[in-house]
Amino acid sequence: MTRFGGPDVRRLIPVPLLTLVCLSATTSLAAQALPALPDSSGWGVHVLAVARDPAGSIWVGTYGQGVFRLRPKATHWDHLLHDSTGTSLSWDFVHAFGFGPRGQVWYGTVGNGWGLSRDDGQTWTNWTFTELGPEWQYVAPDGIVTRGDTTWVGTADGVQMTTDDGAHWTAFVDSIGPPARGPADTGLAPLRNEYVRRLGLDRQGLLVTTLKGNQRLSLTAAGWAGGLVNNAVFTPRNRILIGGRPWRGTPCGLKLLVDTIPCLSKAKRDAPPPRDPFRPLFQRPIDKGDNPYIDQTYRYGSTMGGNFQQHQGVEFNNPDGTPVHAIGSGRVVYAGPAEQGALTVAIRHDTTIAGPGGRLRIFSVYYHNSALKVRVGERVRAGQVISLVGNTGRATNDHLHLEVHAAPTDEVSQIVDSLERFPHYSTNPELWIEPLPNTGTIAGQVFDAAGAAVPGARIYGILKPDPVETPLSYAETYRDKTHPHPLYGDHFATTDVPPGSYVLGVEIEGRKVYRRVTVEAGKLTWVVFKP
Repeated sequence: MTRFGGPDVRRLIPVPLLTLVCLSATTSLAAQALPALPDSSGWGVHVLAVARDPAGSIWVGTYGQGVFRLRPKATHWDHLLHDSTGTSLSWDFVHAFGFGPRGQVWYGTVGNGWGLSRDDGQTWTNWTFTELGPEWQYVAPDGIVTRGDTTWVGTADGVQMTTDDGAHWTAFVDSIGPPARGPADTGLAPLRNEYVRRLGLDRQGLLVTTLKGNQRLSLTAAGWAGGLVNNAVFTPRNRILIGGRPWRGTPCGLKLLVDTIPCLSKAKRDAPPPRDPFRPLFQRPIDKGDNPYIDQTYRYGSTMGGNFQQHQGVEFNNPDGTPVHAIGSGRVVYAGPAEQGALTVAIRHDTTIAGPGGRLRIFSVYYHNSALKVRVGERVRAGQVISLVGNTGRATNDHLHLEVHAAPTDEVSQIVDSLERFPHYSTNPELWIEPLPNTGTIAGQVFDAAGAAVPGARIYGILKPDPVETPLSYAETYRDKTHPHPLYGDHFATTDVPPGSYVLGVEIEGRKVYRRVTVEAGKLTWVVFKP
């Protein structure tokens, strides 16, 4: 992921009591134990993490709205946000908390490292790109655990451990790819895989779930060891007991566990039934044994809530050294450094399509590799390993950035140009690659009352359980630097959606518009929003 600044907003804001959290019809008013989370978006507060500190305060991490804290017996939430002071939260996308024995509060983010407060959240010491380098930015969900003076932070690039509140760190990584310690003084390689999806503690040590299974890190006479664990037991994530009843974080706030009412449930109109997608569809560039999921926070055309530039492709977060596969057969037309030195491969595929203006050539481009396995002019087949995942160029974590271009030209400089951040023929890769097994695709358009496309509109209501480490909150319609598929004319698209019925909502000219859609495996669901 590449970032271009962030919001400059207020940091510690008392928020008045609004209405109580929506509960199921069977829940009595007397059981309502929490004031509602203040909702500035009108679509609910997307809760990614909820935890209670030793003093009894409840901490809530959110998608893009920072942290809310409820002190014992308080009737309103304190609101902590990122700002420009340098001692605020580093990022408003928070999905991990940890608490130390002397009042320390740790938090972890989706994409911008982690931080520590020793004064109950008034000020924060942060570890971001300056301290971490081009890795370690993605903290795992609930990926901070503490025991005594020891704190572990699990990330997509391994585990960092400190026993002195971050003055010194030890990095636990795997033995594949270039060594990367980040802020650590010491680097060890007991992990089978660096991509951490979950952390936990038991009496024998630290439980770590990666793409390659569960391990327990424990300190032995010979040093740290990482044995395999068959039946690791983790605390359920994003849940908390309040008043003796379990609450959970959802895309529309904190709700009782028994409350299963969807966030959006009413729609006056249904979208057309799913249909077969246009061909051709290409395969995934990452094998299913690694992490084939698309990063849900920074999709094609997304700005992650206005924080980044318009995205020209999609991301596959994986440890460095992970094999990258050609999505289809063709000829290599570029292999070497591109923008900011990113090691890049471009393939012109054998397939062409008839677009509105004539025949279009299809290109796929693979950025940020740590090593290239092909040369210009070489023919490749679908599935062939062409490179290895890395973080070269303008990147803040180990990942593959994939682009798909539909171009009326064979001129390679129109596809890969080290000086061009917004290529002319990029399209949404999610409409070109096959959805994961037993999932489908949602795509569509958003128009205003005059029939013009609405740029930057947010479509809520798409639910996707994986990957939890990069959660989906909303899809965004394309802006001026991104382009529709030549056969669809889409304004947005997202794939890998589980089959089922969904109510989607978007705001157009101040009015909320809803549609009910049905998703089927292997099919494309097309939906149009108009006021």
